[in-house]
Amino acid sequence: MRSAGAGVAAVDALPFRAELTESFEIAGGAAHAHEGVFVRLRLADGTEGWGEAAPLAAFNGETPAGALSAIRRAGRAWLGRDAAAWRARLEELEEALPRGAGAARAALGMALLDAWTRRAGLPLRALFGGARTSVTSDVTVTLLPPDAAAAAARRIRALGVRTVKIKVGRDPADDAARVAAVAAVDPGFTLLLDANQGYGPRESLDLLRRLRAKGARVALFEQPARAGDWDGLARVGRLGRVPVAADESLRGRADALGLARARAVSVLNLKLMKMGVLEAWDCALIARAAGLGLMIGGMIETSLAMACAAHLAAGVGGFQVVDLDTPLWLKRDPGRGVRFGRGGLYDLSRVRAGIGVVPRLPLIPGRADASTTAAAAGTARRPRRPPPRA
Repeated sequence: MRSAGAGVAAVDALPFRAELTESFEIAGGAAHAHEGVFVRLRLADGTEGWGEAAPLAAFNGETPAGALSAIRRAGRAWLGRDAAAWRARLEELEEALPRGAGAARAALGMALLDAWTRRAGLPLRALFGGARTSVTSDVTVTLLPPDAAAAAARRIRALGVRTVKIKVGRDPADDAARVAAVAAVDPGFTLLLDANQGYGPRESLDLLRRLRAKGARVALFEQPARAGDWDGLARVGRLGRVPVAADESLRGRADALGLARARAVSVLNLKLMKMGVLEAWDCALIARAAGLGLMIGGMIETSLAMACAAHLAAGVGGFQVVDLDTPLWLKRDPGRGVRFGRGGLYDLSRVRAGIGVVPRLPLIPGRADASTTAAAAGTARRPRRPPPRA
């Protein structure tokens, strides 16, 4: 039976553009602005929910135009359907949007769950299990020269953050110098590395040897081999004597099960934009059942998508690594509500219903299809100083 007033009445896609303070560079390429799509989902009783698609071509080839098209196609199929049967709606979404449309899945899924939990008067973390009311994020240093990396590390320390994720994957000698420069800023930093498939096992093990020679200790190495090289991931963990996390190797439930059975990694890195909300949630439960560690991360996202990921991590509980710092990279975060706080804290305790973040309107229209946004471009606030990731 349909819940009165819970039918999906409208789904709107609003492309937007958010400028970055500086380019965001990983082993797969660089981004110079965040081109995303906000989704506004309205129920029959007027309750609204918001979601965000944040494709990152440098990570997996997804584009804003592709996400926009997928959102419009799948959103139309939900009109008139009961949002109270949210699991059925999310399963329909997965059938409608194949793997590779993760950002569109994420945007529609979080908009649906935001609307439903707002209507129900529940914070989203409660739907995911309600284990915790907060999570604490690291902050990332991108592919920078050592001096710039050290300056970024000093800004990270000034934020009260003690866990630093460092991008690597181009050259072991250069990467070792960058990591050593960060470590020298504060011996108390917990250091995480992320190669984004830029290395195979040989280069990754070479980097670890160089870092040991410099006295730098690594707490986690993320994706130190190509996505399909599960044996390589296991080799780095075994010979490098370091916990290894799967990111690009983890595309959905089948990969989570396979990685767990193969004991190829110690940690699974979940990202809503890779697979959507429901599949990411299920992967977290698979990891918990298999005894694997949990990490939550993201692409370049505003506080809306980051807060949704924080709700997932807090609600499920047991996430050892939280990497939700990308709003620091934006000149003007178009989200209003829950934010990255002192020490990297996402405090969700004051969220009474839904995600706790809504876009600031009007938006700066994105290039994917600016005509879908009725409002004119807003005036950006004066840029802040460069973020810790430089």
